[in-house]
Amino acid sequence: MTQLKPGSRIRSAVCDTEAMVIAAPDSDAQVTCGGAPMLALDAEPEAGATLDADAAEGTQLGKRYVNEAGDLELLCTKPGKGTLAAAGAALTVKGAKPLPASD
Repeated sequence: MTQLKPGSRIRSAVCDTEAMVIAAPDSDAQVTCGGAPMLALDAEPEAGATLDADAAEGTQLGKRYVNEAGDLELLCTKPGKGTLAAAGAALTVKGAKPLPASD
């Protein structure tokens, strides 16, 4: 996988998941889905690639996924069965920011 850039689109090699990069670290980040490296949207997956049962929690359409450091953020544009991960750690769904009180 090439270096991630905001605005680029990537897809899973083992399930239907597709995502758009919202924020990316300056260094190369190895992003996986379902235990296999993510591919450019126009790339063809290798034949015989299978979903890792330990990385099959799924993705949700429209949710933003972030790493623990907060420097990698992906927007799910097509859901699938695989779990998004970076550097071996699963990405988590980014929560909504609380609105300010209007008392």
